[in-house]
Amino acid sequence: MATLVTLPSLPPAWSPPSELASSISPLVQRRLIPAGAAYLAHIKRTLNNHTFDEYDQQLEEERKRLELLNADGLNGEDDLGVGDEEESPELLLLDAKEWKKQDHYQVLGLSHLRYKATPEQIKIAHRKKVLKHHPDKKAGASHTTNDDAFFKCIQKANEVLTNPERRRQFDSVDPICLSLEEDDPSASDFKGREKDTALFFKTFAPIFEREARFSKKTPVPMLGENDDSKENVHAFYDFWYNFDSWRSFEYLDKEVNEGSDNRDDKRYTEKKNKSERARRKKDDITRLRNLVDLTLGLDPRIKRIKQEEKEAREAKKKTKGGMSAAEQKAKAEEDKRKAEEEAQRKEEEEKVARAEAKKAKTAAANAAKKARRQQRAADTDEAAPS
Repeated sequence: MATLVTLPSLPPAWSPPSELASSISPLVQRRLIPAGAAYLAHIKRTLNNHTFDEYDQQLEEERKRLELLNADGLNGEDDLGVGDEEESPELLLLDAKEWKKQDHYQVLGLSHLRYKATPEQIKIAHRKKVLKHHPDKKAGASHTTNDDAFFKCIQKANEVLTNPERRRQFDSVDPICLSLEEDDPSASDFKGREKDTALFFKTFAPIFEREARFSKKTPVPMLGENDDSKENVHAFYDFWYNFDSWRSFEYLDKEVNEGSDNRDDKRYTEKKNKSERARRKKDDITRLRNLVDLTLGLDPRIKRIKQEEKEAREAKKKTKGGMSAAEQKAKAEEDKRKAEEEAQRKEEEEKVARAEAKKAKTAAANAAKKARRQQRAADTDEAAPS
């Protein structure tokens, strides 16, 4: 409710200034445009249907969030939930000179993302680590730490992971990936459990998902489900038996001796590195091929498809010619009887033919014998004296 205020009266000696009229501007009609912080706040409250208290609470929560971000040195930028992994004592004691042996993702706190980490996530994770381990920030602290060396490890990790080519080389020999490959299953792991469908998919599906990232061709077919069609199953194995991998092994190359200017040493080292890369590539292709062979041999879908094809062939054979099974059986017995009769007839004909041939041979022999007797008798008559 409004309060009535009574103003005091003017003093009796007061008089208006003589130049008052000349200092007052003339009346002008102006157009007011809705703008400013108060107007924007009004619009936000209206659009979100907020009361003044709700709007003030929202502003307070946003202020606290920005303060937390600013405390991490990100100037209000979303930290994307990276770079906060726990740092083990072994990690902090890494030797910067042995940077090729370090896990760059672990150094930047990206172990949970690894090859899936985006450039923006790598950038933010690196910034957090720099703010935490920069030598200037540690000035005056205890000298028992290894922050200077670890800071160099951070810089090297960022250098590798922000370079697409070098990151791909590192991803090819990712230590976590290599350790997982050593644990790949073998046929002995499924001995006595060949019919365990759930175990088959649980074991092999993550392996092919892991290997798919090395493919030059996309999209990459995954292992799929137990009820996949014959076409999908065959397409899966066709793709993986012809898998074209971009994986390389340059990251493991041996460096030329530092300070050596000997060209022969450089040529020898380059030749040896090239040979080792080719050997590792060949071994990797063989490893993957053996893995696909093992998967094919244990795949319950292949057994199901073969059984379905066998049943289809038998069904087709049963319905061939439009005859029922009983009719087919009767026809088969009739054909068998006719074949036996035909064989018996041929055998009798051959027996008769053999008998006729023997009779003719005997007759010819008797005729020859008779002719010889007649010839001898004629010769005897001619030799007798007259």
